[in-house]
Amino acid sequence: MNRKLGAVAVFGAAALALAGCSTGGAAGGKDETPAATGELTVWLVGTDTPDEARTYLTDTFAKENKGWTLKIVEKTWADTNEAYVAALSSNDAPDVVEVGNTQAQGFIDKGMFADITDQVSDLGGDKLLKSFVDLGSVDGKTYAVPYYAGSRIVFYSPEVFKGTVPATLTDYVADGKAMKTATRSGIWAPGKDWYNALAFVWANGGEVAVKDGDKWDAQFSSEKSLKGLKMLQDVYTNANVAPADSNETDPQIPFCAGETGFLSAPSWVKWSILAAADADNPGCPDTYGKDLQAFALPGMTAGEAAPVFAGGSSVAIATKSQNKAMAQKALAIMLSDGYQKIMAGNGLIPALTSQAQFLPDDQITQEAAKATAASRAVPASANWAEVEKALVIPDALVKIAKGEDVKTVATKLDSDIEAILNK
Repeated sequence: MNRKLGAVAVFGAAALALAGCSTGGAAGGKDETPAATGELTVWLVGTDTPDEARTYLTDTFAKENKGWTLKIVEKTWADTNEAYVAALSSNDAPDVVEVGNTQAQGFIDKGMFADITDQVSDLGGDKLLKSFVDLGSVDGKTYAVPYYAGSRIVFYSPEVFKGTVPATLTDYVADGKAMKTATRSGIWAPGKDWYNALAFVWANGGEVAVKDGDKWDAQFSSEKSLKGLKMLQDVYTNANVAPADSNETDPQIPFCAGETGFLSAPSWVKWSILAAADADNPGCPDTYGKDLQAFALPGMTAGEAAPVFAGGSSVAIATKSQNKAMAQKALAIMLSDGYQKIMAGNGLIPALTSQAQFLPDDQITQEAAKATAASRAVPASANWAEVEKALVIPDALVKIAKGEDVKTVATKLDSDIEAILNK
């Protein structure tokens, strides 16, 4: 599962068979006396973590903990569902694991992540990406912390958009409407793309859902959220030609066909646009990608970036780790300035905002860092994955894109979300 921007935690029969523990276990590192020798296991997902960072982690851990070694096991995103559940619930659990940021709540709810609240300050405290910390926390306790992030930025080609970068979200919509033609979206906005839709809600002061006591109160039908959804409907109707029932996959295709003015997409879409014309999935490096530019989606006030949906990875200590004290030491290395500097130098938005200065000094990466700093997360609920699976938000947005009454659709959407989050 590629969760560059938004992984969905899908827990199957293995998860349902577990005892109903609602929070993670105690880390136990401060009271635990580690063995003189041993091996710590860290699960990383995919190839995003650069080799330089992996070497730094294993070498630093061994140097600082004589007699101990650290083994990195590379997993796939497909593994982060049932395979993770089975491993984390066993007596042979890995010690430290990487998960998608929106997956964390599901694992916490199953009691699979240890409480690391006491370590958060030492790991970076206020320098940690807040939206990720929120998704890794429950009832004031933290169980997962950010590892690295990515965010949505707005790509454009000077061949299509020849004006100045819009200062506000209102200007952005106006410029998009001005660029629209019968065959070109001034703002590419497929109806099922809920990731980009959330930015309009958040920028106008709205919310997806907020906790009211022990219940979730969905907020799409609030006055501020409706303002954002009506602005989005204006985009669908007057700035976009993408089908209402289409999704956000392969956005480089219409962009490289000259059919897109502004493309709000994950920062890594840059590489899809710049892929060689003879690649298996060709881009357009010699045409619309030749002088590719990007900017952070602007907010309602000039000079502010809009809150956009943030995706990426978090890291946590397994509740059933037999080496929690040593796992805390590994986690400290992964969140250290040196390690996060390596992550930033390889183009990954670092977990520590202080290390963003080490990101490559190209315009697109810097704009991605700006967007990530202003990013927001989905509600920190263990049931949020079920909201995504039910497709209630994309289905509602398709109705709005087709011109249905925004308030009526939003009211029904709130009811659907609350039924899932509060079950």
